[in-house]
Amino acid sequence: MKKYIMPFLAALLALTSCYDLDRAPYDQLSSSTFWQTEDQCKSGLMGVYASLKNTDLYGKMFMIDVNSDVAVGYDQYEALQLGTCTPRTGFLNGKWQNGYNAVQRANLAIRSIGEAPIAEEAKSQMLGEARFLRALIYFHLLDYFGGLPLYDETTNLEQDFNNLMKTRSSAEETRAFIIADLEKALNSGLPEKWDDANYGRVTLTAVQALLGKIYLYDKQYEKAIEYFEKSTTGHELYSNFADLFNLTGHTSSEMIFSIINLGGTGNNYGMPLCFYAGTRNSYGSCWNNTLPSVNLVDMYEYKDGRPFDWDELFPGYTTDNKVRERVYRCTVNTDGSEVLDIPAESEKIKEMYDQRDPRMSATVIAPYTTYRGWYSNKEKLMTFYFAKNEKGDVVALHESNGFMRNNKGGWETYFWRKFVPEGDWNGAITNREHTPVNFPIIRLADVYLMLAECYNEVGNQTKAVEYINKVRERAGIALLNSGPSYLAANTKDEVFQRIFRERAYELAGEGVRDSDLRRWKLSHTLLNRDEYGITGKRMLTRVFRENRDYLWPIPATEIEINEGLKQNPNW
Repeated sequence: MKKYIMPFLAALLALTSCYDLDRAPYDQLSSSTFWQTEDQCKSGLMGVYASLKNTDLYGKMFMIDVNSDVAVGYDQYEALQLGTCTPRTGFLNGKWQNGYNAVQRANLAIRSIGEAPIAEEAKSQMLGEARFLRALIYFHLLDYFGGLPLYDETTNLEQDFNNLMKTRSSAEETRAFIIADLEKALNSGLPEKWDDANYGRVTLTAVQALLGKIYLYDKQYEKAIEYFEKSTTGHELYSNFADLFNLTGHTSSEMIFSIINLGGTGNNYGMPLCFYAGTRNSYGSCWNNTLPSVNLVDMYEYKDGRPFDWDELFPGYTTDNKVRERVYRCTVNTDGSEVLDIPAESEKIKEMYDQRDPRMSATVIAPYTTYRGWYSNKEKLMTFYFAKNEKGDVVALHESNGFMRNNKGGWETYFWRKFVPEGDWNGAITNREHTPVNFPIIRLADVYLMLAECYNEVGNQTKAVEYINKVRERAGIALLNSGPSYLAANTKDEVFQRIFRERAYELAGEGVRDSDLRRWKLSHTLLNRDEYGITGKRMLTRVFRENRDYLWPIPATEIEINEGLKQNPNW
């Protein structure tokens, strides 16, 4: 795997070690001293790619699902769930600031590469990449903040750093700006696939897929279909869903555009996937700030497509916590080092796991299952139990004894398996803050499900089901409309309900669900409720205000600097 991405990253790593792109006014990369050769232009462009990893841009994007029905979390992004954000909340401000830092990197690249004395073919391709990246960043900010102040490559921070006082453009104007960038990128000569030495760079199909997504979000479904269909060229679903999120399949042709991550000794250039999605049992002893929700796990169907129902397995499960305690609570000895008794129901639960959609076990670590963790600088097999001692008191188990442990005391929840290393991935991970697995921004299964949504909206339910079934077939579960009534999907609403659930099964933990619920205007109906753990204990109460929370606030500090910025409603 490393041989594919090392040449692409070499320029980026050299750039970030020699040039501090976070300094203003960015005069360290003046066009008079840099951007004079093709290699310099490529190195400068790598700085734009690098900016995607900024903490509150895409760096912790996998955590944002806590603001949805598929995940729950604490500490970081907790304020989103509790409804306690303000225009001064740090990560909201970070999204804006990191986004505009990245935009200005892209602007510098576009202006400087455009003026560089290099071959026209290479220049055109690099300009296409930079415009795609600028479009991606602006689209990301548009999704969270609405209409934006628009700065293009005519803004020169060497001269204009203290005069960035534009007012907000409308959402429609912002979208038009983004589309114009992508249309130029379409005609820039980008290939459908780069060679191995350039793996990870923007391709033509990435541009087409992003255009499709923008049109989908704007409900221009016919245009979205046109670009989504084109973007599938040269891509295919990877055979093993679970391996997409480890070092086996993360460079497969299913990935249309990903953030490239690297780890290992001397190559700390990754994202903190392990740190915040892993547990105390994971490499480096991690924090599990984000966790799969009970709601997500309960959504997964059986392999034959039957809906799952706890009360079929254990009558009274959903209404009586005593039933949950009976089926989950093991008994351990006084010091918690040994399990003395495991409920007989455990075998029934493990059998049930085997009968469910395989994406469930690939996505989450569930009670009574195992995980290859890391303890005392070596691999250690861990088992997930909830426990009480012989006196009946609930106790926390510890990884030193081979048991899973939640960093959040008192929470009894599922854990993420998706993106979380097993052991040390044979030496590939040496730092929990730099997980060396690529993070997908757009992959083919996502495009197929977005295509299904578009076809459903234009009244072609048959075509919509065809695309949903492509994803279900790869998962190894029964296809829609293949027999029993519980597989029926014929009306617009029936098909939408399938898309709603299928996107949860397939994309949980990838930072997509929050945006899905907000664009469907379902957040306020699904996220005003108590959140419970597996054993029925309340963890927190979600609050989502319909008249406010579909957009984040413009940072107060930005409005204080630029009085022309108008705040979003009810903030």
